[in-house]
Amino acid sequence: MTHPPAGVPVCYRHPGRETHISCQRCGRPICPDCMRDAAVGFHCPSCVAEGAKSVRAPRTPYGGNRSAVPALTSYVLIALNVGVFLALLAAGGANSDLGRILLLTPRGICETGGGQFYPDVASARNCMGVGVWSDGVTSGAWWQLITSAFSHVQPLHIAFNMLALYFLGPQLERVTGRVRFLAIYFFSALAGSVAVLWLSEPYSSTLGASGAVFGLIGALLVVTLKVGGDPKPLGIWLGLNVVITVVGSSYISWQGHLGGLLGGVAATSVIVLAPRTRRGWFQAAGILALVAVLLALVWLRTLELA
Repeated sequence: MTHPPAGVPVCYRHPGRETHISCQRCGRPICPDCMRDAAVGFHCPSCVAEGAKSVRAPRTPYGGNRSAVPALTSYVLIALNVGVFLALLAAGGANSDLGRILLLTPRGICETGGGQFYPDVASARNCMGVGVWSDGVTSGAWWQLITSAFSHVQPLHIAFNMLALYFLGPQLERVTGRVRFLAIYFFSALAGSVAVLWLSEPYSSTLGASGAVFGLIGALLVVTLKVGGDPKPLGIWLGLNVVITVVGSSYISWQGHLGGLLGGVAATSVIVLAPRTRRGWFQAAGILALVAVLLALVWLRTLELA
């Protein structure tokens, strides 16, 4: 390999190549293979890489990273709900072994078959030999607080909930970012379950993503009011759902709807009202504090039903 004469500038990355072009940022000589187009002249690969690190990712109005595909998260949640629906369908529905694991039941039940149960039997040991035991939240099945929000057994039920998630989810994620959207969604689902735990019959079974969906409605109302938008469209949607809930109160969990709505309002208020200084810290601390309140309520209800 021949080398340029002494004193002739060479590429800092390829010492054997003579060049008379320099990086516009650092001034180091670069050969044609190392040139990167810039607004003015050329930059070297090192400066381009350094510049990419210093460019901040676009942010949502409330501090989250802007999602490249805001609908993707909702699509994944819809897929999870559909997957659980199909699994329950294959297993035999709400009364199947899988249904007993996933559905939210405040207190454990000793079932005798045909919809009958022993209300005075409060443990699996006492149920042995007289019936079939199904765990509830207060008897240790704490996962039901979340799994019930992904469980459906009626086609219309899952269809309405997933349609609402399809329309509402991407709108909320656009203004909050993916992480904050998921925090609102799961907190609303948990809040709905805690409301069911306290306000429903201890031996009833509840399922569905309605609590999380009502949380999204509450979240978008908070955002709309915060930016001075028109809340009427969301108010009409909420009103129609309240009417449906009241009319169908014999088979629709108004408790889960109410808890989810209040949960969505509370979590979103923390996110949109957090001060700009150390916004992420305040948002995380606020959401964790709300979760702690819900967990405390679960603990108190467990003591009450024990």
